[in-house]
Order: sequence, then structure tokens, then C-alpha cells
Amino acid sequence: MLEDTLKKMKKASVQLANADSHLKNKALDRMAELLKANQEEIINANKTDLEKAEREQLDPPLIKRLKFDAPKLDTIIHGLKDLIKLEDPANKVISKTLLDEDLILSKVSVPIGIIGIIFESRPDALVQIASLCIKSGNCAILKGGIEALNTNRILADIINQAILEVSSVFQDTIHLIERREDVHQMLAFNQYISLIIPRGSNQFVQYIQKNTSIPVLGHADGICHMYIDKNVNTKNAVAVTIDAKTQYVSVCNAIETLLVHADIAPLFLPELYKQLKDKVQLKGCKVTKTILPDIEDASEEDWLTEYLDYILSIKVVKSISEAINHINTYGSGHTDAIMTEHKDSVLKFKSLVDSANVMVNCSTRFADGFRYGFGAEVGISTNKIHARGPVGLEGMVIYKYLLEGKGQIVADYTGENAHRFIHKKIY
Repeated sequence: MLEDTLKKMKKASVQLANADSHLKNKALDRMAELLKANQEEIINANKTDLEKAEREQLDPPLIKRLKFDAPKLDTIIHGLKDLIKLEDPANKVISKTLLDEDLILSKVSVPIGIIGIIFESRPDALVQIASLCIKSGNCAILKGGIEALNTNRILADIINQAILEVSSVFQDTIHLIERREDVHQMLAFNQYISLIIPRGSNQFVQYIQKNTSIPVLGHADGICHMYIDKNVNTKNAVAVTIDAKTQYVSVCNAIETLLVHADIAPLFLPELYKQLKDKVQLKGCKVTKTILPDIEDASEEDWLTEYLDYILSIKVVKSISEAINHINTYGSGHTDAIMTEHKDSVLKFKSLVDSANVMVNCSTRFADGFRYGFGAEVGISTNKIHARGPVGLEGMVIYKYLLEGKGQIVADYTGENAHRFIHKKIY
């Protein structure tokens, strides 16, 4: 039963939360070794999943995310090596305050506990999540999509083999579930699970959010924008826009809408069209279509759509203020970018765009925990509590307050002759 597993994980979480940093890094290093040693078996398992997905005619973006080949495995292993180098985020004193003589308040980072992660496709997410949980001292209960069943199984087995070879401290800390009914149970177990992180489609994330009382960290949509300002290097702007759209289309940080200032549109759009017309389906507003008459009409629905495909909607705007208003109205608060050579435009865009990631003169595809130097990420959050943006190690811990004294009582701090608090910041 799932509850029996969660009870064991609850006990294990106490031990893992206090595990030595060296021990956790040793477990991560062993994970990297075994993943490399079992490369052929992992890729063969993934081929089985891919063949089944193609027979069942799953959506192309889903199949693309499902693929787990040698380059992707190398990226994962490199991420593990980078993660080892990062500072352990748990059990760090964040601040210390002297309330009174011999009465010291400390704010200390601590692991969250048991984190439930539910993800569709992308078996590489399993390794990233498990490794971040181990490094930060959290237990993880993982539910991958049925389309990645074979890949997830072998990855979970390798991870558990690696960490248990290092120490029994890691017993019952990483657990893979496969049945759909386990998800429904997991969402109800708020007495064991402290946080749910869903990774998948808009509909999937919204379903999780609506069906649990456990806090949910993540984003439902990845409606990302690129704004081309009137003061811009056209060649550079075209190259960055193409990268932001096509480098990998089936991910949440690829752009779905392009906003172009009216003054630069007649020069910029034909050049972009020349390079994208054979690869990307373009849709445009009325003004865009006066410049690119052969493209499709963009509707109100397009501004609200996360395509995750080779489709791009384009709108010509009269000012940067109109662009920012469009982003804050239709965007999902994920990642939005500006291409400009004007300092005032940079300042205005950075200040007023209300997104977890704001890019200036670079691709939205940089919005990623690995690229940010977090080692990896459990997901990207558009929440405004606890963690925001790519959630790496720092987002995997919370804090507690420790008050140390020498027999003080509150009664001494009340009444006419009460002691007074010092409230002196130590650090």
C-alpha cells in the first residue's frame, strides 16, 4: 500500500535531512557512475517506450520529450557533477538575532520533507528531481507518465542501487509509483507529503492543483514572449528569435508570441519570414499581415495558446508600453524577453514585466536550472511564494527558527518593570 511506503519515507526523511554533505555528494557521484555504466540498457528501454508511443500515435511534442539518448544522458551526468560542486542548502544558518542577553534567535534552512513529483514524458526529469532531492535532504515520491514506463523503471532502479551502495541512510528516500490510482491517493496524503510539483501540460497541472490540499509548486502554462523594440540590431534579433522558438519547441520556455514595434516591423518581419517560412507556421495580427500577407490570421485565442510546436503568433505594437501590457495580460508569468539597444527600454521592461524570468537581449531558452548553474531543476515555478523561476537547490529547502536561552521566561518581559528586548542583528 502507498500509505505504508509513505510512513517509511516519513521516518527516513528525518535521517536524510541530517545526512552529511559528503555522504550526499558521494551518492550523487555513484549515481553518475552507474548511469554511465548502464547507458546501453537505459537507451534500449527508452527505445521500447518510443516505439510504443509511435504506434499509439502520441503527440509529436510528447514523443520528443520522451526521447532519452546518449547526448541527453551525458547532459544529465554533467548536471550531476555540477550539482556535487554546489553548496549544500540544508542546515545553514540564514540569520541570527540577539533578542536579549543569552537569548539568541537563529533562522536555519531545513529540507521540506517528502516531495511528490508528478511528471509527463521526459524521463530525464526523474534523474534531475531525484538528485536535487538527495542533495537538499528531501525524500521524493515520483510518478512518471505511462509512456515512459520502461525508461523510468530502469532509471529509478539505478538511482536506488547507487545511493544504497553508499549508505543505508538513503533507504526509503526515493520511490517510484506507476499506477494512476496511486496519484489520487498521493494527492490525499497531506499528513505525509509536504509539497507537490507537477510537470506537464496546462490541463494536467490544473487538475493537480484542483484535486489536492497539499501545496503545489509549478506553472500551468508557458506562454512566453519575445518583444523586438524599435532600437535593435535586426540580424541579432532575428537570430535570437529563431533560437527562442525553434531550438527546442516542445518546452515551456520556447516563445509562443512575438511582439514587434511598428517602427522596426517592415524591416524585421520580412527577414524573419525568410528564415522561418519553411519551418514554422506563422500567424499574425492585421498589421502583421500587411507586411506578411501570406501568413494566417492570429485570433484572440492564439495570444492565450501554448503551442509547444512549430507555430508562432505575431503582433505589431505601437510602443513598449503596449508590448508590456500584452505580456502582463496574456502571458503566464514564465519567461519573457526583449531585444533592444535602448537603455530606457531595458529598464522599463525589466521593471514592469511581471514574470519569473525576464531576459534582455538573449533567448528565453536560457530559463533553465542547469543553464542558471543550479545543477538541475525540479521545475519552473510561476508562484510568488517560497520559490520562483527555475527551482533548484535553494527552492528545495524551507526554514525553521531556533531560539536558545538560559532559562528566560516571558513573564520577565511583561509588566511595569519588564526587561526590554535588544533585537540586535548578529548577521
